[in-house]
Amino acid sequence: MAMKPVKYCVVDAFTDAAFKGNPAAVCLLEEEKDDKWLQSVATEFNMSQTCYLTPITLTKANPTFGLRWFTPVTEVDLCGHATLAAAHFLFAYGFVKTDTIEFSTKSGILTAKRVPEAHAPNSQDDWPTGYSIELDFPVLKVAETNFADVPAVSKSLNGASVVEMIETSKSDLFVRISSGTNMDIQEGIFCSILLEKNDGILLPSGEAVVECQPQFDQIKNFPGRGIIITGPAPQGSGFDFYSRFFCPKFRINEDPVCGSAHCALAPYWRKKLAKCDFVALAASPRGGVVKVHLDEENQRVFLRGKAVAVMEGSLLV
Repeated sequence: MAMKPVKYCVVDAFTDAAFKGNPAAVCLLEEEKDDKWLQSVATEFNMSQTCYLTPITLTKANPTFGLRWFTPVTEVDLCGHATLAAAHFLFAYGFVKTDTIEFSTKSGILTAKRVPEAHAPNSQDDWPTGYSIELDFPVLKVAETNFADVPAVSKSLNGASVVEMIETSKSDLFVRISSGTNMDIQEGIFCSILLEKNDGILLPSGEAVVECQPQFDQIKNFPGRGIIITGPAPQGSGFDFYSRFFCPKFRINEDPVCGSAHCALAPYWRKKLAKCDFVALAASPRGGVVKVHLDEENQRVFLRGKAVAVMEGSLLV
């Protein structure tokens, strides 16, 4: 018997323009599929994330869907951009009529809320440009790491100056870098100042994040999943901080916009900038913008962004 086609959509997340931000494939299932099939489809799409939606209940005030995320090689338990993509798919294609969706995931219940822009007409026809989506995610804690090989990390980042190195609760190395070539630090000594200093000149670390040339073969040898690099945004840029995420172990050399990384970036920059609301730039070649709010009391991070559907079709097997 032929399998009923599975509808899918490719969505660019954390952007309002096609072919920017972070693409994710969203597949809508009528029932659960076995893990081998799910992984095979994700490998076929070969994107940073393929996610699967399964309706649980559509009758209550907030409809609930099961949500799982897969890289080309493995399942993960938290993904921001694919959750944004899934919510956009459900909102834009009319699968839900409410402004809030609940997702049952391996990281608990996550919510996505449609937030209309103040200037946008109140019409579903204007949804693609007339609203943002706000995700309610858990904080990812950061702590000192036992892996303190600063020269090795610096080499893997093509000589970038390592200012601070910690670890997230997802076992990612979290690295603050500065401009220059290790002239502003001594091996094994970390600084924690807003702008790094090199020969008496204050340097915008965000530029170092943009210009960083990661050595993926070396990053694969480090413990944990991958490396998040970050630095304060240049003055006048309109952003608070820049970041990038490298995860070659999962066949994602660079995740164009890693939403979940901001669940660790938010509490980190809260301490550095003494604020809870940020506009962050994912400074990958594709680029993407994430608006972030940290709820310290409840240990939640709210990620807000836009999304654009760029492709749709059906899986036939």
